[in-house]
Amino acid sequence: MQYFQALKLGQKRVSDAREYLNKLTDGRAMPALALIADKSDVWEPVGEENLYAFVDESAGFVLTDNSGYILALVDKTGSSKTIVQGVTKQQKENLEKAFEVDNIKKFEGKVILPV
Repeated sequence: MQYFQALKLGQKRVSDAREYLNKLTDGRAMPALALIADKSDVWEPVGEENLYAFVDESAGFVLTDNSGYILALVDKTGSSKTIVQGVTKQQKENLEKAFEVDNIKKFEGKVILPV
């Protein structure tokens, strides 16, 4: 796929994921990655599927604050499409229930966050 085609499709998927997450988090979602990061010269948009992941320091990330978790909606490769920072334990539990109701599955792998 050509770069601009992949980017445009990826941006649409990021926008859709962010809109959904904003409804659950009072407008706190930020856009993340529109393209899958790999080592080849092939441009691929992030996947259409939405899976959720909560990231904390145990996942190997150093968080810049002590407010809990980063929530990411990711595709099947773990590429984050939208994120929310500073999620508390109580918010995490409430969001997990909302994802279950909406049939959004948990991602069980390495999450790729924007740098």
